[in-house]
Amino acid sequence: MGLVNAEIILKNPRKPELEPVKVSALADTAAVHLCIPPHVQIQLQLEDIDKKEVTLADGTRKLVPYVGPIEIRFKNRVGFAGALVMGDQTLLGAIPLEDMDLVVAPKTRSIDINPASPNIASSIVKGAL
Repeated sequence: MGLVNAEIILKNPRKPELEPVKVSALADTAAVHLCIPPHVQIQLQLEDIDKKEVTLADGTRKLVPYVGPIEIRFKNRVGFAGALVMGDQTLLGAIPLEDMDLVVAPKTRSIDINPASPNIASSIVKGAL
């Protein structure tokens, strides 16, 4: 499919006086979390909440800061997430993609809102009680 990028806006909801940051995010449906580079953490003045151990593609493990909350905006969608601070590019994983009801279009190599629910994000919440 190739690389899929999208322009998203990140904000620190705890500090509304700060300017939001517009970034080009790499969508990765095989990744789970939102990942941000250290300069985005600094710009948004996001405090470390915890540390998480991550396993990298080469199998090595690394301890990285976990920050949040972060407000994520794309078109008419909004979501909130924690983020791992690592790498040199923002990465949009499966959790924020699902939370905002976004889909990856392989043909156009783009992210868009789910065409089945264009006006408001939808989610499936079913389970045994």
